[in-house]
Amino acid sequence: MSRSLPTAAAGLSRWLVPRGADAGAWPLLAARSLRAFADGYMALLLPAYLLALGLGTLDVGILSTATMLGSALATLAVGAWGHRFAGRRLLRGAALLMVATGIGFAGFGSFWPLLLVAFVGTLNPSSGDVSVFLPLEHARLAHAAKGGARVALFARYSVLGASFAALGALAAAAPDGLVRLGGMARIDALRWMFALYGALGLGVFLLYRLLPSADHDGAAVPTAPLGPSRRVVVQLAALFSVDAFAGGLVVNSLLSLWLFERFGFSLTEAAAFFFWTGLLSAASQLAAPHVAERIGLLNTMVFTHLPANVCLVLAALVPTLPLALALLFVRSALSQMDVPTRTAYVMAVVTPAERGAAASFTAVPRSLAAALSPTLSGALFAAGLFALPLVGCGVLKIAYDLALWRAMRRIRLDEP
Repeated sequence: MSRSLPTAAAGLSRWLVPRGADAGAWPLLAARSLRAFADGYMALLLPAYLLALGLGTLDVGILSTATMLGSALATLAVGAWGHRFAGRRLLRGAALLMVATGIGFAGFGSFWPLLLVAFVGTLNPSSGDVSVFLPLEHARLAHAAKGGARVALFARYSVLGASFAALGALAAAAPDGLVRLGGMARIDALRWMFALYGALGLGVFLLYRLLPSADHDGAAVPTAPLGPSRRVVVQLAALFSVDAFAGGLVVNSLLSLWLFERFGFSLTEAAAFFFWTGLLSAASQLAAPHVAERIGLLNTMVFTHLPANVCLVLAALVPTLPLALALLFVRSALSQMDVPTRTAYVMAVVTPAERGAAASFTAVPRSLAAALSPTLSGALFAAGLFALPLVGCGVLKIAYDLALWRAMRRIRLDEP
């Protein structure tokens, strides 16, 4: 595959793809980087944009729920009928939907049209990836490497996502700069950022066009519905749903809203905060394969997640901003180590033919569960109960960690 790539693409492949993985995976990693950059600033600008339009905190929660619910249903459709279509075609269609989402949010200014665009579009208000892109990319990545190389590939995928999301969070300060230096109206500056989101979607589309077709992809294997691995996948999907529901209580859009309302953060301050937390998350995901090599995938998922969730609960309860920020920074340094290891774990407990179905089957309940909770957080914020969503998130995630370890600690993996 790498011999047929242009020189620049071959260089990108060597830089992006870890040793032992198929070089043809590089467009997926590059596309993940662009999407993460867009998601990084959108998660912060979405509440600021909606508040600037005159909407309330409950409306922010409802729109966040709509984005995640729409993504969940789209992911469900991919899991049910996606095997009938080429994966490249589905990915390109999702990229065009990303373009339309940016145009829709830039063009509309009232609640109901925005709600419709949020539901059918690709906007992601969370710190992780809960979009329809996720199972499609994961299934292709799983076939691009084996064993330790697969963990390294998923770690690279997650690290790039976290790093570019951090850069995107820093870019969320751009509207304030345009207002201050360019004299642009704030609402117009925010709209331009949504237009940029659509432009990045076009870049993602072009990257997907570079993916090898199934006929030329030596890593491709026939796909099949869940069979021998159904029981363990159902267990994992149920447990991941608890984690996702908890995470939906404190998606980045709502955490930034918490900082705005509780401590009077400006958009520029929030951008700086999410930039540094994003870098910490990226560093932890980079370390995850090395930790997993020493203590195992499951132990890495559980025993790094537990202290992170304790920090979140404490951050909600401490009285001062410095203490809250310190605890949130510690949380960011630990909470995302489970992202690449969780994906690699799911791919390792199923047969190769079941990987696409397993990716969708575990992603859909996560997306549905995560879609339920932002509206609840928005209502709690509107009622003045600012600490409760963070405490609820931390407590539920601690329960998930303990249940996951208890249920899966005796499961043997087919690959080391």
